[in-house]
Amino acid sequence: MATLPLAGIRVLDLSTVLAAPVTATFLGDFGAEVIKVEEPGRGDFTRGTASGGRSPYWAQEARNKKSVTLDLRTERGRGLVRGLVPHFDVVITNYRPPTLRAWGLDPESLRPLAPDTVLVYVTGYGLTGPYSDRGSFDRIASAFAGLTYVTGDGDRPPVRSGYSTIDYMAAYLGAFSVVTALYHRDTAGGGGQVIDLALYEAGFRASEDALASYATTGRIRERLGNRNPQIVPASDFTASDGRRVSLHAGTDPLFRRLAALMGTPELADAPAYATRAARAEHADELYEKIAAWVTTYTADDLTKLLSDAGIPASPLMNIADIAADPHYRERGTLVTVDDPDFGELPMVAPLPRLSGTPGSIRSTGPALGAHNAEVYQDLLGLSTDDLAVLGADGVI
Repeated sequence: MATLPLAGIRVLDLSTVLAAPVTATFLGDFGAEVIKVEEPGRGDFTRGTASGGRSPYWAQEARNKKSVTLDLRTERGRGLVRGLVPHFDVVITNYRPPTLRAWGLDPESLRPLAPDTVLVYVTGYGLTGPYSDRGSFDRIASAFAGLTYVTGDGDRPPVRSGYSTIDYMAAYLGAFSVVTALYHRDTAGGGGQVIDLALYEAGFRASEDALASYATTGRIRERLGNRNPQIVPASDFTASDGRRVSLHAGTDPLFRRLAALMGTPELADAPAYATRAARAEHADELYEKIAAWVTTYTADDLTKLLSDAGIPASPLMNIADIAADPHYRERGTLVTVDDPDFGELPMVAPLPRLSGTPGSIRSTGPALGAHNAEVYQDLLGLSTDDLAVLGADGVI
């Protein structure tokens, strides 16, 4: 623990589903002590059960955390939170601003309690603006950020990403912002500050040049399926065994290599294909040629052929493919940990990889309220009798 870069940083996780608690998970992976506050009797939504049990998802996303129970809907519960906040370097929450104000968790209420604490608010639309009181989830944020609109085939309705992409993008932004704020606090003596991160902003930050292009040309980015409107060829194709392969030969040197592999090196010098702009204008006919060539190989053979030629390519991997892939295992992107309920459980490793102070998984997601006594007695000085009364009254 002492070698981890965030050792000594204490984080209060007052959030649920999904970007905000994963922000805390990322910090915990690198040594922060994370105290997760959960609803008594039920626990966090991510547990996947109605009775506070443990799912494999919880084992991964609540790893390196301690669990305490506390009912924020009660004044006594909120009083416990007010007592806890000054003991923490970071407080993370994601309730809607009206709820934050009603429960006294808004910045105006918490800053006086702990001026050196970094307060992180991951909300749907941010703490300001005309939509700030609205709720959101990954799906809604994706729609509002414009990500869903551009995802899918042009002749079909838009589709959402198959994973909670924005939640995890926001979590990385959240963790980055926490470390930035702590660095400023601890090196410049700037004290704590409020981090105001709207969920949709994580998706909007990934919108490439869509806004600048619209502002200068009036063009609206539309759905193009697997294609990129400016980089050709870069798409997915069906191999002889029915599996799909993604390849990217959109630069001029890469396209010259692809043309040679296809047995048609003259394509690289043809006026219709010699430059990136020209290939974008003649994408349909070029993609037909590539698609026909791809069908002469299996997905694995094609991937090896392209990779050996220095052309980026990969089969479209499902989770079973990933679980069996040697690169994931040997590089350590996927690790197996011992879990009390699920035995040997594979999960995503702490990322990114640091050479001197890599992250670690010291425990999987805890049992509900497993650390009530430790946290409430050590930080607030409550007695065993105090805890018994709070438990009997449903406060913890």
